[in-house]
Amino acid sequence: MPKRKGIEAARAMRHRKQGGQEAAPDGFDRSDARTLASLVDQWLARLETRAYSPRTVAARVWALRSFLTWAETRGLIRPQRIDKIALEGFQRFLWQHRKDDGKPLAIATQRGHLGAVQAFFKWLCRENLLPANPAADLDLPRKPPRSLPRALSVAEVERILAVPDVSDPLGVRDRAILETLYGTGLRRLELVNLDVGDIDRSRGVVLVRRGKGGKDRLVPLGAQALVWIERYLETCRPRLEVSASETALFLSGYGERFNPNYLGNWVRRVIDAAQLDKTGSCHLFRHACATHLLENGADLRTIQELLGHARLDTTQIYTAVSITQLRETHARCHPRGQTKTAAQAQLPTAERPADFLP
Repeated sequence: MPKRKGIEAARAMRHRKQGGQEAAPDGFDRSDARTLASLVDQWLARLETRAYSPRTVAARVWALRSFLTWAETRGLIRPQRIDKIALEGFQRFLWQHRKDDGKPLAIATQRGHLGAVQAFFKWLCRENLLPANPAADLDLPRKPPRSLPRALSVAEVERILAVPDVSDPLGVRDRAILETLYGTGLRRLELVNLDVGDIDRSRGVVLVRRGKGGKDRLVPLGAQALVWIERYLETCRPRLEVSASETALFLSGYGERFNPNYLGNWVRRVIDAAQLDKTGSCHLFRHACATHLLENGADLRTIQELLGHARLDTTQIYTAVSITQLRETHARCHPRGQTKTAAQAQLPTAERPADFLP
């Protein structure tokens, strides 16, 4: 039997889908309400009632799970037994830990774990469950210097956009996703969370609901992205739709909203298929969108609004990526920035470079 491709493969996926399973118990000590694990549960529940995003709560769960594992293996079941020296031991543990591939934890990951621990112990003090905060004076690892994002040229973006087979309806969906990432500069999770109703086709804009920081913003789609989204909505989405109650704009082969990790891995494979000798995923399109806007005259404040950056200095990194304007300004303003004739150089003939000689 020939291998199914495209929309037919997506339909076959639905028949193979397995039901989910309940999460296994984590095994932490919750023998009473004052153990570390029980107090962590209370703190996480408090975050949810304060309208923290599910993603933020999940990140704290992930960070504190490693802390609880470390603490319980050392018999530290209650917060009163943990002091600054113990927390510095946890910090050393994170520094020395090696992943399955032998690599250390990234500095950002270590800071995330320690930041969650600091916030948890601060809450314990605020609730008068501890007399003093042992995590207050922890020195977190220094942030590494921010590296410049990899920038794609317009031609390289075009090569990536050409990878999906648009003769198949599923390829139309894939092209629409890539065009939306490049046209709007959306983050991966922001694209996954888009609903059909978030697209205003008459105005050519998309409503990003609860982006980073929980803020909403309107973003222009761009003519090309809008064309491909409309084509997807007409030719592909109806064939992927399983339930009329599913509001997601982009549907997976299961007829559901994409998983963010799956989307990121899929975009990475598409970029690899373009054979550009560059690696990256969804954020590569975000960088390309900002860089190309800047190179074509957009101001930083506009790009900040488009990308949803809370601070302008976050957007300013693209001034280092975009060399075009800097090079043009240098050529226009620097005394040695332009090519001159021999007469303009005002050099004696014997001293003129070979390029200036008749």
